[in-house]
Amino acid sequence: MVRNAEELRSSLDELNRHATGELFKVAVDPRVTRLGRWLRHTSIDELPQLVNVLRGQMSLVGPRPLPVTDRPYDGEARRRLFVKPGITGLWQISGRSDLDWEKSVRLDLRYVEQWSLALDALIIWKTIFAVLNHRGAY
Repeated sequence: MVRNAEELRSSLDELNRHATGELFKVAVDPRVTRLGRWLRHTSIDELPQLVNVLRGQMSLVGPRPLPVTDRPYDGEARRRLFVKPGITGLWQISGRSDLDWEKSVRLDLRYVEQWSLALDALIIWKTIFAVLNHRGAY
């Protein structure tokens, strides 16, 4: 990201793919440097989160950490907090950045309600292919 990325964010609101405001995703974000675009496209930018997994602060599989917001999350989104956040989950293998907020929350709640080792193994397996195909990575 460029140095003043947060200051430039408000000028990009009309490009935000998620009009509800909970997520901020711009497919071709002008604040992202060429190196940053490559890191995101290849998902290498996710590797530092492995340190959080090794520290026990995150799981390998689970809902993504909630984005920082100035308003509280409603009951549905708060239920995502019942499990430890993870690097990958159902919404990462179901479209990643191309999904809207409501669909992301529904997939995370499905994970929370139907957790199993088999589901974790399936998600990890499908994550490998999602990363290799670069689907929704921006």
